[in-house]
Amino acid sequence: MEPTEIPAGFTDADAREVIARAVKIVAVMAAVCVIPAWVKGGWRSALLLLIGAAIAGSGLWEWRRLMAALTAKMEPLPGEHIVGARRPSIGFALVGFFLRLFVVVGVLYVSLKYLNGSALALAAGLAMGVIALTIEGLRLLRSGTI
Repeated sequence: MEPTEIPAGFTDADAREVIARAVKIVAVMAAVCVIPAWVKGGWRSALLLLIGAAIAGSGLWEWRRLMAALTAKMEPLPGEHIVGARRPSIGFALVGFFLRLFVVVGVLYVSLKYLNGSALALAAGLAMGVIALTIEGLRLLRSGTI
């Protein structure tokens, strides 16, 4: 009986790649949906859709940064025994994460108060992140990676 090869598994680099592809999917969906939103609800609704998509994409990117900092904290660097070896700071990642949340709340408030567009367009833009992650998750399931 021959020994079987153990698959490498899902690495941190794979996870970063998945998030990067999801951000690209959000950008493509926003580009495709902005014209129908403009035709149906006007430029204000189209702008709300783009704002929602930008928030979704930036949220995915921020999760990518936070994930990289957390995994770097848990796993030793190859040259970690060397004095001065640098790793991503979890503190900076958390500060950036919470700062982004406060900015997002402000952007959502100002957008809804002053643009007077369709809140459904904003919700559709925000949902693009979930849709992109679902697409990437299904792609991983189909490939047998997870």
